[in-house]
Amino acid sequence: MKHLKILNKYFYKYKWWLIPGVFFVVISNIFGVIPAQVIGHAFNLITENILIYSLFEGFERREVIYDIFSYSLLYFGALVLVLYLLRGLFLFFMRQTIILMSRHIEYDMKNEIYGHYQKLSLGFYRRNNTGDLMNRATEDVNRVRMYVGPAIMYAINTAVLFLLVIYAMFSVNVTLAIFCLMPLPVLVVIIYYVNTMINHKSEQIQEQLSKLSSFVQERFSGIRVIKSYVREGHTKTVFAAESEGYKKNAMNLVKVQALFYPTMLLLVGLSTILTIYVGGRQVMNGSITSGNIAEFIVYVNQLTFPVSMLGWVTTLIQRASASQKRINEFLELKPDIVSSNNDPLEVQGNIQFKNVSFRYPDTGIQALKNISFTIEAGQFVAVIGRTGSGKSTLANLIMRMYDVDSGNILIDNKPIKDINLQNYRSQVGFVPQEVFLFSDTIKNNISFGLDQVTDAEVENAARNAAVYGNIVDFDLKFETMLGERGITLSGGQKQRVSIARALIKEPGILIFDDCLSAVDTRTEEEILKNLGKVMNGKTSILIAHRISTIKNADKILVLDNGFVIEQGTHDELLSFAGSYAEMYQNQLLEEENHSM
Repeated sequence: MKHLKILNKYFYKYKWWLIPGVFFVVISNIFGVIPAQVIGHAFNLITENILIYSLFEGFERREVIYDIFSYSLLYFGALVLVLYLLRGLFLFFMRQTIILMSRHIEYDMKNEIYGHYQKLSLGFYRRNNTGDLMNRATEDVNRVRMYVGPAIMYAINTAVLFLLVIYAMFSVNVTLAIFCLMPLPVLVVIIYYVNTMINHKSEQIQEQLSKLSSFVQERFSGIRVIKSYVREGHTKTVFAAESEGYKKNAMNLVKVQALFYPTMLLLVGLSTILTIYVGGRQVMNGSITSGNIAEFIVYVNQLTFPVSMLGWVTTLIQRASASQKRINEFLELKPDIVSSNNDPLEVQGNIQFKNVSFRYPDTGIQALKNISFTIEAGQFVAVIGRTGSGKSTLANLIMRMYDVDSGNILIDNKPIKDINLQNYRSQVGFVPQEVFLFSDTIKNNISFGLDQVTDAEVENAARNAAVYGNIVDFDLKFETMLGERGITLSGGQKQRVSIARALIKEPGILIFDDCLSAVDTRTEEEILKNLGKVMNGKTSILIAHRISTIKNADKILVLDNGFVIEQGTHDELLSFAGSYAEMYQNQLLEEENHSM
């Protein structure tokens, strides 16, 4: 239960739902116990009146006795009906308070978890898979809701009803009460054991279902590759094997569940037989009336459902505790990147790296090694280098997705750690290497970084990104819905929509992380020409592989194995006759070979 203590804050917040709920539980159970006593009295009335009725055989008063008997039965029947209606009404109120409270808590928890996810740094998402993160915000929260709602409701209901029924039983006859209750502890143990087995097998089914869902999702996402390689038959066979595992686990669960209800009915039946046998002997001794036996049978049946709920409630609490532990693990995590400064900053675009080194914490790869350079405000700076040289890491550090291990990064002569991070990022346009578009309209994807935007601004950004002509060819133009991850568009179109998303912000600093690789040379030139107009007087950083893309840059940084090995203009770097010049010559040879 220690993991569930964190939920006490929600119980306090919704105390005016919980307190009336407990009150309604008590009242509903009082109205549930009283009918048994009424039935007992009615049974005694029937027994006594039958004897009196038979004694007055042949007398005129027999009809009067019959009428009194009829009205009495009608009265008792109506009284039982009213009592059960009142019980039903308060059960309704009970669910309307406690179950609704659990839904409010579920809503608050999901918001708290999602809000905490948003605060955590990029490294956190590199270390955890998406499926697990989603499970903690959905499946785990739902299990906790079952604890704060049904588990608490049934636990209180069982406790109250048990106390009321035990009190009523022992007040009538102690011996009969003991015999009546003898099978119930056995029932509790069996139910707990069976529920534990059901829970274990349900977990196996859930795991198998997750594997099945992941398999199907991945195959649907890669359907083009499957069809290209004619692997439909193979994937069908693998899916059938996964489904067989799911079916096997499901059948095992059904077999366990099949034992549950017959066992429960057997023990309830045994309790009823004991009640009638022991009660019958007590009636013959004159200790109790026959109506008391009827009363006890009603009590036994009333206890059956709550007692069977005990095992289920215990299982719910166990599952909720395990889920809350998983949730707590994430809620207790602190973000790696913390911004303590709330003062707004007007970004000018001056960037300085001073002896910066960085190693990725999750892989241990040393990405940058003691690099230093300066980017003046308004400069167009290009970064080039082989794969794995640290180019994307440079972009991530400028965005402060990670903190450096040593050295300093200065933005407008202020340490990046000391500036308002959200305010700073809102003034930076970032086009990542891996394009991500949302399942939304093209317009909403372009305007994603802004709260309010006009159609003219969206269209202008699309023109600057050289994607306007492609968009207007669609039937719905900018209102065209994109598929998952922008699958509706080609690779080049996706890149250009992503560029438009960055340009519409009119950022103080613009970072292109090798995002022109999927566009042709002519489109690339058009984008760079528009970029010169949009970013005039603002800082632009372009990470690229093609030298033809970057030769007009004010400064070019050449990276290799985490070091800045060369920097300068295109002509200066060629004059060094070093690594840059070698790359340039190789690319010229490749272009000549392609043109032949």
